[in-house]
Amino acid sequence: MKPVVVVGSMNIDLVARAVRIPRPGETVPGKEFASHSGGKGANQAVAVARLGYPCILLSRQGSDGFGSQLVAGLHAAGVDTAQIEPSRSPSGTALIVVEDSGQNAIVVTPGANADVTVAYLEAQKDTLQAAGMVLAQLEIPLESVVWLARFCRQAGVPFVLDPAPARELPDSLFPLVDWFTPNETEAAFYADGAETEDAILARLFARGVGGVVLKQGAQGALVAQDSGLRQRIPPYPVDAVDTTAAGDVFNGAFAVGLLRGMSQTASARMAAVAAALSVTRAGAQPSMPTQQEVDVALKAECG
Repeated sequence: MKPVVVVGSMNIDLVARAVRIPRPGETVPGKEFASHSGGKGANQAVAVARLGYPCILLSRQGSDGFGSQLVAGLHAAGVDTAQIEPSRSPSGTALIVVEDSGQNAIVVTPGANADVTVAYLEAQKDTLQAAGMVLAQLEIPLESVVWLARFCRQAGVPFVLDPAPARELPDSLFPLVDWFTPNETEAAFYADGAETEDAILARLFARGVGGVVLKQGAQGALVAQDSGLRQRIPPYPVDAVDTTAAGDVFNGAFAVGLLRGMSQTASARMAAVAAALSVTRAGAQPSMPTQQEVDVALKAECG
């Protein structure tokens, strides 16, 4: 099997739970605190590995104690970490507040993730060339994402972009994206504020993306391609505890489904179930389900 290669961030997640997320200028009492391994790149890599599919992470290791902790956790989860190189910068950090409803607010500082440079990626061409699919996000330098998209197109490797955190992207990037996977807020941002699904999809396809997976949280997902595919993926009902990294789980599982030869619709269904299972547990990487857990849930859903 050609591996999934994830190019992206590693962060240490510092998580506080509270009754609700504080408003600007407000202090609220916390209920508990924990630290977890995170970062959208690392999360997606672990999601793939937990599903039993080979995965390589291209990233940079922070110079502090968190850096070795993050890499050790990835290795323990089954991610190939051999190409991760040390950085002189401290580890990326995510400050997360989770309220009782399971919703969260996150502030991310890049640290070593800013060192996932074009020069670093150019040294990884053989790894990228051999990938079955490449996954990227926007917690690394934008110029690196653009270089990666161009390389994947030239190499014939499918490129999946999770456009988070939302930021302005060059028009030249969109036509290089095989699957664009925003949540509803990000989709509206990239679709110039369009509100309806049809308007959002029309705008994204006009910008040149090949396929869109609109992640809609508790409402499921919508899978669409400019060629005409439109398929709504219903939600898998669960009681949410912590929604952190649910979108990352979706992306990892969607890639695994496609590379195992499943249809776009079936891959998105598996991804929606995997993401739903992840929100029933606290933390980012610790919450991610195994393929056995996903299979059990899918079987139960089918009756």
